[in-house]
Amino acid sequence: MTIGAARMKRIVDPPGLRWSTDMQPLLGTELCQHAHVGFLARGRLEIEYPDGCVVEFRAPQAVVVEPGHDAFIPGDEPPVFIQFDFERDTNARLGVPDSHSHA
Repeated sequence: MTIGAARMKRIVDPPGLRWSTDMQPLLGTELCQHAHVGFLARGRLEIEYPDGCVVEFRAPQAVVVEPGHDAFIPGDEPPVFIQFDFERDTNARLGVPDSHSHA
């Protein structure tokens, strides 16, 4: 749904989903190139970046994921993620870096 200039989405993915296995063939990029900002209301998410950094989110928790990541849904509970974005302007509008770094 649209909220002002933003979009809000309720995302529920199946347990065991891995972006690089299940979504990459459909989208054609090596990694997910979208920033994700929102609130994990239920379940868990694991995010892995090319530098080997792995971040696990457990509900209830705020979530910020930089572009250029793989994602996995661990366990047997579907996560419920409430995401806010501005389509192609999410990074700039929400202050999300264009890529993951430890700087």
